[in-house]
Amino acid sequence: MTQPPYAWITLLLIALAMFAGAVVPFQAASNATLGRMVGHPLMATFISLSVSLVLTIIALMALKVSPPSFSTLSQIPSWAWLGGVAGVIYISVALILTPKLGVLSFMMAVMAGQLLAAMLLDHFGLMGLSIKPITLWRLAGLALVLIGLFLPTLMDR
Repeated sequence: MTQPPYAWITLLLIALAMFAGAVVPFQAASNATLGRMVGHPLMATFISLSVSLVLTIIALMALKVSPPSFSTLSQIPSWAWLGGVAGVIYISVALILTPKLGVLSFMMAVMAGQLLAAMLLDHFGLMGLSIKPITLWRLAGLALVLIGLFLPTLMDR
C-alpha cells in the first residue's frame, strides 16, 4: 500500500520543524557564552539579534523579496509586532538562565511555558487563531508532557 504524496510532505515538514527545534538549545548555549564574554545580557542580545538582522537582510536580497508598502504595514494589527518583543525577552532570559540551570532544564522550562501559552491561545482564539477549547483530553495530554519534561530536572537535583 502506497502512502499519499502529502504524507511524505508532512513528514518532511515535521522533520524540518524538528531541525528548527534542535537548533534552539544551541542558540541558548551560544548566547549564554556570548553574554558571559561581552559582560551583559542585553549587549549579548543586541549582538545576537544584529547577526540575525544581517543574515535576514542577506537572505531577502538573495531572494529578491520586495519590502511591504507603508499601506500594508499600517494595516498590521498592533499585537502582530510582539514577535520581536518576544525574541528579545527569550534571548535575554536564555542568556541569564542557561548557565544557571543548564541547557536541558532551561529548555524544559521553556517548552512548559510554550505549551501552557499555546493551550491558552488556542482556547481563547487569541491573535487571530481559531478557537480550540481546552478539553479533559488536552489537559491530560499537557499534564503528561509536563511531567515528562520535568522528571529529569527534578530527579537530577
